[in-house]
Amino acid sequence: MTDQNTNKDPIVPQTQLSAEGSSNDSQSGVITEMQTVKTAWDEAPEGVKKANALKHYQSAEKAQKSGNNTEAMRELKEAARALK
Repeated sequence: MTDQNTNKDPIVPQTQLSAEGSSNDSQSGVITEMQTVKTAWDEAPEGVKKANALKHYQSAEKAQKSGNNTEAMRELKEAARALK
């Protein structure tokens, strides 16, 4: 999978998903991990590994938005692993 529009980043930073008002440490942990994976993804060269990482990252976004922080963290770990 290649990004047809190289000027557009398919991974949107999750900084807008503030942990503010949340006493749930897992939520802030997911957000921190998303930012870490996003940075690694930005620095990764184009290719299969980056495409695989994107799929896991997007799955993590969906899980996080639905409140499933455990699944989000699992997908983020898979995304990070895909970039190695």
